[in-house]
Amino acid sequence: MRIDRRQIIAGAAAAGTALAAAPASAAGLDAAQLGVRANAEADQSAVLQRAIERAAAQRAPLALAPGVYRAGDVALPAGAHLVGARGATRIVLSRGAALFAARGTDAVTLSGLTLDGGGRRAEALVDLAAVRNLRIADCEFARAGTVALKLAEVQGTIAGNAVLDAGDVAIHSLDARGLVISGNTVRGAGNAGIQVWRSQKGDDGTLVADNRIEDVAARDGGSGQNGNAVSVYRAGNVIVRGNRIRNAAFSAVRGNAASGLQVIGNSCAAIGEVALYAEFNFEGAVISGNIVDDAALGVAVTNFKEGGRLAVVQGNILRNITRRRPAGTDPGDGYGIGIGVEADTAVTGNVIETAAVAGIAVGSGQYLRDVTVTGNVVRQAGYGVMVSVAPGTGAAVVANNRISGATRGALVGMAWSKLVSADLARDAAQFPQLSVGGNLVR
Repeated sequence: MRIDRRQIIAGAAAAGTALAAAPASAAGLDAAQLGVRANAEADQSAVLQRAIERAAAQRAPLALAPGVYRAGDVALPAGAHLVGARGATRIVLSRGAALFAARGTDAVTLSGLTLDGGGRRAEALVDLAAVRNLRIADCEFARAGTVALKLAEVQGTIAGNAVLDAGDVAIHSLDARGLVISGNTVRGAGNAGIQVWRSQKGDDGTLVADNRIEDVAARDGGSGQNGNAVSVYRAGNVIVRGNRIRNAAFSAVRGNAASGLQVIGNSCAAIGEVALYAEFNFEGAVISGNIVDDAALGVAVTNFKEGGRLAVVQGNILRNITRRRPAGTDPGDGYGIGIGVEADTAVTGNVIETAAVAGIAVGSGQYLRDVTVTGNVVRQAGYGVMVSVAPGTGAAVVANNRISGATRGALVGMAWSKLVSADLARDAAQFPQLSVGGNLVR
């Protein structure tokens, strides 16, 4: 092939143009070369904004060296990709409604950054809305005065991050469009760990998996709207799986009007109220394979009068269900109950040990319909299984359970708080809506 002088010059010019447009290194653009200074006393917001926009225009990562940067109200455009030295690159909120914000964009990535709210009462530390293909990984959110990570209509992944000492909520998602929240650590939150909410009841499908959530308070009080490690509100088909939850003022996992909720394989300890809760206007919940140790109530599937129905409670281990519910809750609410259910529910293969009031409570007043309680083990409880026999109750089956150490009665019938039958096995003929048999009592 013949190569002449014009081809050589044209080739060299093209190569020069390509090099000028390319990132400075395989790691991306160096923020320092774009004027962003580590450990500067001055606010870096404006220069950081320009650097982010330049890198995003090239779809290149922007690398921030170790050190402290002060900034606020920085917008993340499409393609923004900030990379820090994990544990060494700290960006401190110095002003504004949020440290970083984005609206109606895509392909935003934050990794290896420590984002420090300094306790300021901003709208959020990071505030993202209508963002597609979001990825936040290996970051630390520290000292958020309110919400650490606020998401609305977001699709993407939040993975491997640490959220420490959030003043209000660690991670809040509203109207997600396909979100995974996995492998994160939440340690210290004023009112909630992870919230998956929707503006209106509907499908959501967020996956909350393999997170560690500890020390969630209820600073703003209330009867359960605060103090939950994982809160699912109006969001359908959410999966809460494999999380380690410890020391929550109210619930470990609380589903409110959350149809299709799956709560599977979570380990929960030191829970102030109901550990695993499906309540109010939901259809369909699976609560399976969880361990709860130390709570006021282990599992509750309730509010049939508000449309709460249809569940499976299977294969859970519930121990030390002895706490009283926190101040602010209804004084009439039960406590010391391993599992409490009301309608269209199968309770099977669970083990309950040490429940102050009852191992299993079936129905509440007239609110009982189509419940089966089979193959469970109840040890060391006040009542083993108590079943509502109040006027108007529906059908229930209590069969083939093993009950030992029930100090007040193994199988009893209740009309609200009144003991009607001290031995349902003996008195079952009086209650034709019940089928009781094959239970072993010691």
